[in-house]
Amino acid sequence: MNIEETLQQYKEDFDLFMTPNEKMEYIFDLGKKHTTLPEEAKNDDTFIVGCASPAWLVGECKDGKLILRGEGTSEMAKGMLTLLLDIFSNKEVDEVLAFDPQRLSELGIVELLSPVRQQSLEAFIKKVYEYARKCKEK
Repeated sequence: MNIEETLQQYKEDFDLFMTPNEKMEYIFDLGKKHTTLPEEAKNDDTFIVGCASPAWLVGECKDGKLILRGEGTSEMAKGMLTLLLDIFSNKEVDEVLAFDPQRLSELGIVELLSPVRQQSLEAFIKKVYEYARKCKEK
């Protein structure tokens, strides 16, 4: 699936929930699928500066695709990372760079995040685009 298809699938999922609490529960449920990084991958280079709770993102380029792996420490970070990795990882670098991150607001969850968590989301996206630009430069 490309970013558009993944985004649409999540939008349809979030549209099933009537209340903000149900949407947040869905994010927490996504976190149950959360993966972890090996300790050596958690360092200053992969640390997401500006995230409300400690989180790391590793980005690699493979055959023109951006491969992302991450780890968060809070339940919210785990859920959001799972969601965002699904949207951005294993996608064509050009597709990632062409995607307008403001479109994430179409999911109907960004406004449910506290200002601190919105900053965390912005910090994650900034890191994704840093990795994508590095892939493009290679």
